[in-house]
Amino acid sequence: MLDTLDAAAVRRWCAGGLAALKRHQGEIDQLNVYPVPDGDTGTNLVLTLTSAQQALAMDLDTLPDSGPTAHGHALRLMAQGALLGARGNSGVILSQILRGFADQVAGMPAVRGRELAAALRSGTAAAYTAVSRPVEGTLLTVVAAAAAAAEGADSDDLPAVAGVAARAAAEALARTPEQLPALARAGVVDAGGRGLCVLLDALVEVLTGESTARPAPTPRAARPAATVARETGSDEYAYEVQFLLDARAEAVAGLRRALDALGDSLVVVGDGREPEGTWNVHVHVNDVGAAVEAGVAAGRPYRISVTRFADQPEPPAGPAVTGRAAVVVATGGGIAELFAAEGATVVPGNPSTGELLDAVRSTGAARVVVLPNDANTEAVASAAAREAHRFGIKVSVVPTRSPVQALAALAVRDGDRRFEDDVIAMAEAAGACRYAEVCHASREALTVAGPCRPGDVLALVEGEVHLIGTDLTDTCAAVVDRMLGGGGEMVTLLAGADAPAGLTEAVRAHVARRWPFVEVHAYPGGQPFYPLLVGIE
Repeated sequence: MLDTLDAAAVRRWCAGGLAALKRHQGEIDQLNVYPVPDGDTGTNLVLTLTSAQQALAMDLDTLPDSGPTAHGHALRLMAQGALLGARGNSGVILSQILRGFADQVAGMPAVRGRELAAALRSGTAAAYTAVSRPVEGTLLTVVAAAAAAAEGADSDDLPAVAGVAARAAAEALARTPEQLPALARAGVVDAGGRGLCVLLDALVEVLTGESTARPAPTPRAARPAATVARETGSDEYAYEVQFLLDARAEAVAGLRRALDALGDSLVVVGDGREPEGTWNVHVHVNDVGAAVEAGVAAGRPYRISVTRFADQPEPPAGPAVTGRAAVVVATGGGIAELFAAEGATVVPGNPSTGELLDAVRSTGAARVVVLPNDANTEAVASAAAREAHRFGIKVSVVPTRSPVQALAALAVRDGDRRFEDDVIAMAEAAGACRYAEVCHASREALTVAGPCRPGDVLALVEGEVHLIGTDLTDTCAAVVDRMLGGGGEMVTLLAGADAPAGLTEAVRAHVARRWPFVEVHAYPGGQPFYPLLVGIE
């Protein structure tokens, strides 16, 4: 039994947690809310924690002359490594949990039960703060339950408090299908939450010397199909407001609520200092005055930047502001070639924060637009953008969810426009491009379009299953018809690595018969899992 969490225990926790995640990697990957074969939460968490362990391994057990304790130094290395290696939403959120954990106890002489509870609460706050629109029934809910249970234990007994937190996390995980209908329909628990439970069990094992690993809870039977509210951004907000803010954490919580009600693309990230820290605030709004007033109400805002760039004078010319570039995430050789032909720097699919940051810096440009091409990578891209600021690089993330949206965005790029205006034009072009994916179901499940079985052909429009078929070509043609029924002048088709010969030609011929005035462009994309990607403009 360990009475305190020292630096050696931190290192054993990181190594043990990584080993446990690797054992459960396949299981967590299978916790998909949709029956498509690209679930990768387990893989993303393994890669995130691998980076954390590498950061610890590179350290030579030397402490800086002043600063954190030995255990605090180890925890901060672990958190920084996780941030730079974070992949997917769950990886980014986990890195923030570790950062909050480290910031809370870095200067404490010893970490016992009550300190562990405070660290879990700090990690929970950091995780919620990093997400502009938190959703319950996810990893966030699970870590919050662990923190609440640890606080409720009100004990200095470190192993006991850790055990209480781990049990509470497992119980919260079992309830996630009651909070997210998509999980209930699929008959699974939240994948990111399951990963956190594995890590907490690993911590208990380090502290007690006894294995506490428990299987994933079995959720209640899947509910009937229902429509799920989807998180989406908006292109309606005309102003970008940014400022630094000196404020207390409790005041920033109110600021987040106020700004979230005013607009979107909200990011509020602090430096972790207590009781008052410095926060970097970014939001897209229409009411600039209300956004700045919210900052004044929370603390002391400064370096305020309000950009409605068509109304602003040009900045002074110089090498620091003239260079610009685009970084695009691509899965598939054909897709990568298309982006490279547009002059973009291409990063292979599912990159880490560090890999995207390296790509941004490799462009040598002072202003870079990043096109992530899926929702998970969007969170990683946002983390890389924040890190790039430290190097004097302004990075704007256009939230593309599909390669066809990125192609639409790159097609309107204009180097003669101000960078900010160009980003707005790219975002508008991407938003105007509706997208679909066609794949084969990997398992039996209930979807909003009805039940499906392994091998069925699924057509997803903007992430939701709209059609279930048995013939690939017929389903591809049907989803194009459905999308063109809502309007459109141009169709883009990207054939996947496993697409049968003649698939795009058959869809092109179908469009020519049914929609003779619609232009069709077809390319070999080479993407895995999806025989066809479709874009409608």
